[in-house]
Amino acid sequence: MSADFDIAVIGAGPAGATFARLVGNKYKVAVIDPKTESSQSFHKPCGGLLSDDAQKSLARFDLTLPKSVLVDPQIFAVRTIDLAAGLVRHYQRFYVNLDRHRFDMWLKGLIPNTVTRIDSKAKTVCRTGGGFEITLKNGEKITSRYIVGADGAGSLVRRSFFPNRKIRSYIAIQQWFPENNPNPFYSCIFDKLTSDCCSWSISKDNHFIFGGAFPKDKSRERFEKQKERLERYQGFKFGEAEKTEACLVYRPQKAKDFVCGGKGAMLIGEAAGFISPSSLEGFSYAIDSALILAKCFLKGEQGVEKRYKKATLKLRLKLLGKVMKCPFMYKPFLRGLVMRSGVNSIGMVKE
Repeated sequence: MSADFDIAVIGAGPAGATFARLVGNKYKVAVIDPKTESSQSFHKPCGGLLSDDAQKSLARFDLTLPKSVLVDPQIFAVRTIDLAAGLVRHYQRFYVNLDRHRFDMWLKGLIPNTVTRIDSKAKTVCRTGGGFEITLKNGEKITSRYIVGADGAGSLVRRSFFPNRKIRSYIAIQQWFPENNPNPFYSCIFDKLTSDCCSWSISKDNHFIFGGAFPKDKSRERFEKQKERLERYQGFKFGEAEKTEACLVYRPQKAKDFVCGGKGAMLIGEAAGFISPSSLEGFSYAIDSALILAKCFLKGEQGVEKRYKKATLKLRLKLLGKVMKCPFMYKPFLRGLVMRSGVNSIGMVKE
């Protein structure tokens, strides 16, 4: 097949941008992603915290974060709240607080000029003549020999080529408020009455962000109910929301939820199901899976799919380990035992 590109990458978040950066000097690559520097551009709803694992993933490339990506404050403890049980504990964490959109744009800016960037959204993808045809939002079409889905939860590539590989998903809703809380803080919230997943809050450059992952059924109603309960029982101060964001988020629970790809269509990051089912952390898995696939392509096209599936085994086993950890976080009885024990918690000092 005579194609416009060797590889078309759908999505330029941490997974897509990393993959394109690593293979862009050997293959003819196009990256299709709607994010731009414009204030009207698409912004990925995200708490914007870089975990230890994500920091390690970036460190492998000897990358240092620019100051423009960081935001205030930098917080080193998480206030963990079991809302229904009325339990509160503080645990040490070493997250880096950042602006998610600026982080994405920084990673996108590292992609070499040999890669063609298309600031648009892929509308449809299909197989054609031994390769792939991608129709853009404006109706234009491009072709490629391979396609890499780095387009997160609800991935167009996953839905189009692996429709039978369903995966548990939630609606993540996040709101931004003017900071009204006297002391900035980061919290992780569990509330069995509104969701069987978790919620979060974080202070960020004079804003207070609250978000959570909720079952699709009545997700907004559940979100608002949890806000009311937090104000009533934990003293949260929300005020008038400046903006509301929402997106789909995957939460794997079994081995079949992970889809590496096949027949020229490959998946990386959350599109492949590579996201923590316990914390919903996805930065590290996005970067690591992108690196693995890039290494496979750099060894040559022959056998690339088998090599990628084999090379991600360790990653998939790590995530299945996180699945086994989930009961201790999400089963109220077990979570209560852990929190009441005080193991690894910080004894807070009141001044």
